[in-house]
Amino acid sequence: MSESLEELRQRKAEIRKQAHANRNAQENKDELSRVICDKFLALPEYERAGTVLFYIDVRAEVRTRQHLPTVLQSEKRLIVPYCVDGEQLELFLLENMDELETGMYKILEPKPELRELPEKRVDVRDVDLIMVPGVAFDRRGARMGHGKGYYDRLLEQARAETPLVALAFECQMFPEVPVGEHDVFMDKIITEQNIYEGQGRKTS
Repeated sequence: MSESLEELRQRKAEIRKQAHANRNAQENKDELSRVICDKFLALPEYERAGTVLFYIDVRAEVRTRQHLPTVLQSEKRLIVPYCVDGEQLELFLLENMDELETGMYKILEPKPELRELPEKRVDVRDVDLIMVPGVAFDRRGARMGHGKGYYDRLLEQARAETPLVALAFECQMFPEVPVGEHDVFMDKIITEQNIYEGQGRKTS
């Protein structure tokens, strides 16, 4: 018998709670995050990309901010997302760390006065590689976020050939993450221990 919507929600809630607990308890987050981010920068997909989207870590996520200056010094166009009206993600062309400030909820994000500048606004279809955060994952590339669908909505608009690469600690990997019809699968998931090849959007 197929799983009801309520059963799916319940199973997601249980895994999300466990994944948060695992991630919060993870030791050496700075050190492991460096290992994970270094693997991301070594990907052939990164080498080929001209425009790369990096998320900026919050709370116990894999920490990415220490690698932003490295990307800024490269020839890549570095794009970072920020949330608008608690509903959707917009994309910002980051050219200097001074363009960021700590906003609501202690999240590092682009300064509000810079966001409306036409030269700073970026369409996700112009991005060649997307780094994706998440709460829980499985080896198929299934991803579970916080349940608000910010990234799912954004990723639905990305070009079909743009690789989606998630960063996670190994403790965020589960045997199977339940998915709904709008959930987007990752092409790769990088942890401190492995690089998992996900099924991506082509077969999801």
